[in-house]
Amino acid sequence: NMTADNEMDIKEAFQRAQKGHNNKAKLVASLKSRYNKLEDKTLFHDEFVHYLKYTMIVYKREPCVENVIDFVAKFATKEEEEEEEEEPEDHPFLSFIFNFLLESHKANSHAVRFRACQLINKLLGSMAENAQIDDDLFDRIHQAMLVRVTDKFPNVRIQAALAMTRLQQPKDPDCPTINAFMLILENDSNAEVRRAVLSCIAMSPLTLPKVLKRTRDIKENVRKLAYQVLADRVHIKALTIAQRVGLLQQGLHDTSEVVREVVCSRLLPAWLGRLEGGAIELLHRLDVENCAQTALDTLKAIFKGTPPEELLQNRVQLDNRKVIPEDSLTCENVLYWRALCEFIKAKGDDGEEMLEQVLPDVATYADYLFGYLKAVPVLSEEQRANFNQLELVMTKEFISQQLIHLIGCLDTNEEGSRKRMLAVLQEMLALPQTPFSLVSLLTEKLLTLISDDQKRIQTVAEIISDVREPIMEVNQPVDENKRRRQQVQLAEVKVHILETKQALEDCISTQEFNRAAELKDSISELENRRNQIIQEIAESNQPVDKEMCSEKNDPETLLRCLTMCAELLKQMNIKSRIGPTISALMSSLILPSIANAHPGVRNMAVVCLGTCTLHSKDLGKTHMVLLLQIAQLDEVKIRISALRAIIDLLLLFGFELLSDTAATQTAPPSQSPDRQEEDAPSAEKGDASEGTTQSVLVMLSEFLDSEVSDLRTEAAEGLSKLMYTGRISSAKIFSRLTLLWYNPVTEDDTRLRHCLGVFFQLYACESRAHQEVVEESFLPTVRTLMNAPATSPLAEVDINNVVELLVELTRPTTLIKPSTNTEEVCVHDYLAVRMCGEMLKDPTAPEVRLYAKTLSNLELSRDETVRKDLQTLMQELVVKDRVCLRALEKMLLQLVDSREQAELLSASALQPLDVNADGKHAKAICTEENLLTSD
Repeated sequence: NMTADNEMDIKEAFQRAQKGHNNKAKLVASLKSRYNKLEDKTLFHDEFVHYLKYTMIVYKREPCVENVIDFVAKFATKEEEEEEEEEPEDHPFLSFIFNFLLESHKANSHAVRFRACQLINKLLGSMAENAQIDDDLFDRIHQAMLVRVTDKFPNVRIQAALAMTRLQQPKDPDCPTINAFMLILENDSNAEVRRAVLSCIAMSPLTLPKVLKRTRDIKENVRKLAYQVLADRVHIKALTIAQRVGLLQQGLHDTSEVVREVVCSRLLPAWLGRLEGGAIELLHRLDVENCAQTALDTLKAIFKGTPPEELLQNRVQLDNRKVIPEDSLTCENVLYWRALCEFIKAKGDDGEEMLEQVLPDVATYADYLFGYLKAVPVLSEEQRANFNQLELVMTKEFISQQLIHLIGCLDTNEEGSRKRMLAVLQEMLALPQTPFSLVSLLTEKLLTLISDDQKRIQTVAEIISDVREPIMEVNQPVDENKRRRQQVQLAEVKVHILETKQALEDCISTQEFNRAAELKDSISELENRRNQIIQEIAESNQPVDKEMCSEKNDPETLLRCLTMCAELLKQMNIKSRIGPTISALMSSLILPSIANAHPGVRNMAVVCLGTCTLHSKDLGKTHMVLLLQIAQLDEVKIRISALRAIIDLLLLFGFELLSDTAATQTAPPSQSPDRQEEDAPSAEKGDASEGTTQSVLVMLSEFLDSEVSDLRTEAAEGLSKLMYTGRISSAKIFSRLTLLWYNPVTEDDTRLRHCLGVFFQLYACESRAHQEVVEESFLPTVRTLMNAPATSPLAEVDINNVVELLVELTRPTTLIKPSTNTEEVCVHDYLAVRMCGEMLKDPTAPEVRLYAKTLSNLELSRDETVRKDLQTLMQELVVKDRVCLRALEKMLLQLVDSREQAELLSASALQPLDVNADGKHAKAICTEENLLTSD
């Protein structure tokens, strides 16, 4: 008996420690007083561990157990706090506890392993910051925790990871702890384990990329913690521009509101607090010229958390015109100005007064914009080779774009102001000096100021005419032959004048006055003729300026015109029909440009053609063949534009748009008609022939195998849209899309995988008919994966993952409007029959086990016919494969009540399954003797 009058024994200390209201410091002090008086501490150690073991066999996080663990940690580190100057060997109890825990971490019981790691974590965490431990003990703890971070129980891994927090050596590139942490972040399947490592991993150039990657984790709580860690422990200057932009782009558009809130409330304030220049300085750190939209989203997120009065205090420096002086414009301050105005504009009537303080009137802004745009220099080819000059022009073009965007914030309701702005925009579009990068944006803003479609068409057509056929003054050279003839005529007239004057003098001397009067009139006529010739000679000696119109067909001019035309067609109402003006643009501009040698011109012409055909079904039918040919023969960028146009036409008008005459032109020459008929999926039937429809779908399907990722992605997205809207219904195409999603070749194609991931979920839950398509694609998809050669990328695909996806997609409960009839035959019933049929064909096939496992995961209806069919199939499988029969039994037990189970199982000649065989309801009894048994 170790109890004394004024001291507490170990048992009582453990009992009191379980209660949260007790003062653990007094408990620790009282027990420590007894411990220090003992000369032989062996018995104390043994009894302490004896009572500690009762705590260590409890896996559940009970409050009383947690209190005891905290008490043990405080008691063990008490002597370390009192004697910080001493060596570790002078702390016998702490060393003893560490040794006990290190021996316990290999126990069979996961509860013991969990408590051992938890206590090691608590002990290390309770030690002083400058504490030291023996190198040998350090290595033993290190090795033990490296083993436990691979434990099969997540809670054990969590505590082991937390225990290694103080064992990290960030300056050592080969630190085993940090390497283990990075491996866990990459590969651990449990989100809480990843969170635990995120919370304690030391930040360094080596670990930073791993933490950044967790901002894209599949679990929102991991992403949230990753952003919190970056906000609290990583300076913005430690990140590259690409990393900063990536964090903001992903965080501000995260699907989880919780993550978005952390970015706005933790990350952005942390960055702003470390930068002296505030939001403008943050923009300097983001390279806004290459990520304008991300910068805008960032600024709007900052504005949301800023009081209205501070918004105006922090506004950019405007002059008395309420604009930024031209010589003070930078990419950062103009983008801030735009973001501020758009944010205030979005407030509606509440922000009208504030908006007047940061924007001038329309007329003033129109003159300001016109003056800046005209000052943007135009570089020659030689000047473009100078990077400094090119960079300056690109900066001015970016600023110009932001100034043009600000037009949307102006109040253009007043007619006079709107006309002034329209005049400026029209003049800028007509000027050949206007940079091409501004044409689309200028056209867009011009069209937003005009509400009537016909007036829009007329305005843009006039601008295109001015750009393509400008009125030019031509200097006409002097005609030398004409001038020589005029000189001869002048000489002849002068001679006649002299002769006539001589004759006049003779008539006067002979007093022939009638004749003299006639000669005098002749002299007057000759002098008038002489003066006329002299005037003609004077005029012919000077070049004559004439106004002439000549059509320009250079690539730059055609691109400008086609860009304006494309923007016009995009802004037009889809129900607006093609009028004479658009038809004239089609014949004079768009169609001739299809055959232009310049790829950019051809691409923009295809975009215009595709958009134009959406306004007229007849026009679409006329040019569908041309678009199909372009999609197969031209350059990649142009093929993608043509493919988009084809998909849009099929989505809008359906496959009846196709004509029989297109069949031979759209069919790929490399395939025979038999192969086309075999591979082509079914589509909706209209006026178009089935052969043409199949040929087009075969062409679209072949794009899925393209080596060009952009073309492959566009085809996959297009086929997904056609299937979702019901234009086609094809199990083969669905199977192809599923295999494409899982194919390792598309691993880096983020857009493709995101598109297909969204499509699968939306498509399957839309209707039962869609689920039937998924069910029909099940067996072809499995066969393709099972038969994939070792050299194929599909051989690396986890077939169980694919099967699990298809089963989940076909669950009746996933439908948006599930059937209320519980007796209705569901899609899983058909899938079960199909799989059983496959199992009967060859019970020794490798996929039989896969089918058997899948059968037990199906949600089957209680339809009597289905039950009888499956029961018959089960009886046929009795003599062929017992494992498969077990799975089928488990499936059938879902369909019948308890009274029928015995009869059903006896029919299959098998023993009833043990519902507790998985051990979920079994309760292990731990004793002190077997508690610490090694693995």
